Amino acid sequence: MSPIIPGLQIRAARLDDCESLTALSNLPGYRAGTLRLPYQTVEETRKWLEAERKGSLDLVAVLDGQIAGSAGFNRYKGRRSHAAGIGLGVHDDFQGRGVGTALLAALLDAADNWHAIKRLELTVFTDNTRAIRLYQRFGFEAEGVQRAFAFRAGHYVDALGMARVRL
Repeated sequence: MSPIIPGLQIRAARLDDCESLTALSNLPGYRAGTLRLPYQTVEETRKWLEAERKGSLDLVAVLDGQIAGSAGFNRYKGRRSHAAGIGLGVHDDFQGRGVGTALLAALLDAADNWHAIKRLELTVFTDNTRAIRLYQRFGFEAEGVQRAFAFRAGHYVDALGMARVRL
């Protein structure tokens, strides 16, 4: 399901991506789809990258030498070790070019074929129809609306809980 994008590379995030990932996180369009606050610092990103998170995977998409998006999952513990939460975002200037599709395909391949994760779940703002369609194409189903889920740009916004289950 991954499109062919000439020059696109999907790889693990690394410490030397710190400044580029910080810049990505601070873009208005990218940030609007996340729970991040404005003005994330390089130090905050560095701490996140340096933290040991067993069962997690953090990917970046690189196109023309620039980080065009990021995605990852965090596996849960204990009785929920079969499940993981995912996140994905695409650089404002690269939206609509297949970067999100390529990232999600790589993330699902790793979850399904290397980590044996059975349930992937996410929350997406209900007004992010482009992302909802992407997740649906990959088999994610809506599980419910969470009203007033987050405060964004001066207003409370709803989110849709979605999951993809492979038994």
